[in-house]
Amino acid sequence: MKVLIQSATISDSGSPFHQKQKNVLIQGGRIIEIGGKSGSADKVIDGEGMILSAGWVDIGTYVGDPGLEQKEDLESIAKAAAAGGFTEIAILPNTAPAIQTKNEVNYILKGNGQRLVQIYPMGAVTLKNQGEELTEMIDLNAAGAIAFTDGLKTIWNTDILLKSLQYLQKFEGLLINHSTDIWLNMFGQMNEGPNSTRLGLKGMPTIAEDVAVKRDLELITYAGGRLHFSRVSSSRALESIRAAKKKKLNVTCDIAGYQALLDDSLLEDFDTNYKVDPPLREKAELTAMINALKDGTIDVLVTGHLPQDVESKVVEFDDADFGMINIQTFASQISALSKHVDVHELVEKIARTPRTLLKLEQPTIDKDARANLTLFDPNEKWIFDESANLSRSQNSPWLGKEIQGKVKAVFNNSKHWVDA
Repeated sequence: MKVLIQSATISDSGSPFHQKQKNVLIQGGRIIEIGGKSGSADKVIDGEGMILSAGWVDIGTYVGDPGLEQKEDLESIAKAAAAGGFTEIAILPNTAPAIQTKNEVNYILKGNGQRLVQIYPMGAVTLKNQGEELTEMIDLNAAGAIAFTDGLKTIWNTDILLKSLQYLQKFEGLLINHSTDIWLNMFGQMNEGPNSTRLGLKGMPTIAEDVAVKRDLELITYAGGRLHFSRVSSSRALESIRAAKKKKLNVTCDIAGYQALLDDSLLEDFDTNYKVDPPLREKAELTAMINALKDGTIDVLVTGHLPQDVESKVVEFDDADFGMINIQTFASQISALSKHVDVHELVEKIARTPRTLLKLEQPTIDKDARANLTLFDPNEKWIFDESANLSRSQNSPWLGKEIQGKVKAVFNNSKHWVDA
C-alpha cells in the first residue's frame, strides 16, 4: 500500500529536508520518494500545517503487564501508543513480578516482530523495586533490558545508587532515577504550598527533590557513569542539573509534558486525576520548566503515562493512587508548549534525544530510508472521549473534553496507523 503525505513540514535535524515542506511517499515500510508530486497513492493525507518527524519515543511508560493487566496490558498500550504518536516505548519495571529476570524481559520483547510500536523493557535496579538488593543487571542487559531504574520508586539507598552507577559502567548502561527524599514526602498528597494549606492536604515539598538530586549529583561526581533524572519538577533541582552539565557530568533529565502546563490550583475540586507524583507545582516552578526546555537543561519530554483502575482513583483524595493516563493526549501538550518553545526543539526531545540515551537506531527522513515516522497536527481540535480512549484505564483529566493537537499517522516496522 502506497501512502502519500502532502505538504507536511519535516522536523528531523538529521535529515537534509529539516524544516522544509515536502511530499513524502511511503510504501513497503520505506520512504520511496520525497519532494515532487510523487505520483499516485492508495492513501493521500493532506499534511498542510502538520509536522512530520521520526517516530516518537517515550521513556518510562507504565504498563501493568505482567500481573496488573487490569490497569494496562501490552496489547492496549501498543494501540494507545500508536494513536498517541509513539513508535517505541521504554516501560517501567513496576510490575508483578517486577522486570528483574530474563523471563520478564523476554516476555516483553517477544511480540515486537509483529507490533508497530516497539516495546522495550527497562530492568529493575533492585529486587521488587524495594531498594535493598541489586538485580543481575549484566544478565538483564544481555537479555535486552534497555535501561535500569526502579521506576515509580526512588532509589533511596545511597549505597545501592553508588554501586549501580559503578556496576552499569561495565556496559555503559543508563541509570534512571525518580530522585526524591521519601521521608520528606511521607504521606504527601500534593505540592506543599498555600494551596495544600488551604485544602488541608499534607504537602510534598520541593526540597524533597532538591536534596535528592544534589545527593545523586554528588554520587555521580564520585563514581562516574550515566544518570538520567526522571520527571524533575523543582526549579532548584533544575538549576543543580544545569550546573552539573556545565561541569560536563554525564547527566540528563526529563519532565512529563503536562508538568510545565498544569499547576496545583487545579486540585481545588479534589479531582484525583490531577493527583500525580511528582505533584503539580506552583506557577513559578512551571516557568522554570519552560526556561529549562528552552535552554536545553531538560533533554527529554515524556508522557508520564500511569494508568490506574477505577478502584484506585474513584475514592477519597487521600486514598487515591498517583498518576494519569497521557499517552494519547501528549500531542496536545506539545501543541501548548510550542507557544513557548520552538516546536522543532520539542520534537528533538521526543524523537532523537530519547534514542540517543537508549542507544536505539536513529531513523531519518530521506529517500530509501526505513519509514519510522509520526505525523502531527498541532492545530486540530478533538474530544478525547471514552470511544477514543484506547487505554484500559480512564484516569485522565481530559476525558470528555476538547483538546488541541492530534497525531494523524504513524509508520514503523512495515506497518502504519492512520487517523480515520
